Amino acid sequence: MAPKNPIDPRRVVGIEAERVAHVSSTDFPGHYPDEDHSWDLKKFKKNLKVKVQRLSNRSIDFDLVGVDASIANAFRRIMIAEVPTVAIEHVYVWNNTSVIVDEVMAQRLGLVPLNVDPALVSMKESPADTATDRNTIVFDLKLTCERNPSAPKGSTKPEELYINHELLSKHLTWRPAGEQEEVFADNPPAPTNPDIVLGKLRPGQEIEMELHAVKGVGKDHAKFSPVATASYRLLPLITITSPIPPQHAEQFQKCFSPGVIRIDQRTQEVSVDPVGVRNDTVSREVLRHPEFADKVKLGRVRDWFLFNVESEGPYAPERLLTESVKVMREKIAVMRRAAEALQEQFGGAGAADGDVEMADV
Repeated sequence: MAPKNPIDPRRVVGIEAERVAHVSSTDFPGHYPDEDHSWDLKKFKKNLKVKVQRLSNRSIDFDLVGVDASIANAFRRIMIAEVPTVAIEHVYVWNNTSVIVDEVMAQRLGLVPLNVDPALVSMKESPADTATDRNTIVFDLKLTCERNPSAPKGSTKPEELYINHELLSKHLTWRPAGEQEEVFADNPPAPTNPDIVLGKLRPGQEIEMELHAVKGVGKDHAKFSPVATASYRLLPLITITSPIPPQHAEQFQKCFSPGVIRIDQRTQEVSVDPVGVRNDTVSREVLRHPEFADKVKLGRVRDWFLFNVESEGPYAPERLLTESVKVMREKIAVMRRAAEALQEQFGGAGAADGDVEMADV
């Protein structure tokens, strides 16, 4: 939902005909004279809001309100590059007589999303580490194409002429090792989508491979990214400053995305739809018309982020933000320990001998 109460002008980025105004944050100490804007936990908790707007099996739209753009963007980047998943890393080709070369086939297999919960798999310290049942999941892939002896006469359809004419992701067969059969009893490892076409086969062609899946993160390779897309935009803000004449109502409505502007059928009064305004692209088309120049103001709320995230892996869409928060907390903990170590190392000397130069640190 769009905000019902008027937005504090300090929170608004102005969208003007030729420029974007007030883009910098102003909520820091010293910007406004005689006002205390030092960070306060109680105030932060009061202003922070997270609300799910839409949820499906594979995607989620949610609002994140009350944080700086740097924080919102940090969560977006963590979702893409640092939330771990499990993907195929090593492909051992025993036989491949298809038209797809080994390297291309290995690349395709690596990009197949797997339903393996990363919390149940350990990450290898280095690529040279020995594969164990704790850090590696093994799949077998074996398929041979043959002619269908009972194919209809005169048929030209591959699905009728041949047996196993397509190599699909469902042909990956999990091979349990060690304690894996017990650990993954509730959800055996497999591709999230069984119908991904990996290649085409014809009679006499055969594929036999062994695949090793490991835990990794998207910053190492895109195949480990748990999302297809993770993006955000600022909430549009449209303020009608003076009534729109009835003869210009439809023209005014067409300047915005569909569903943004409402026109009363009886009075022809023009208003902004509080729900539809979320879909506006803020194209500034309305500012091209002189008759509307002094009747509307455009803007975006600088701390109101509309997120759209598409999951493409083992995580339910609603889980991705919490996973990114976990990663953020781990990063903060590392920085805190490093700062405390520096304080212990240089705190006494700094008090006695003056400030420690950055080069020395």
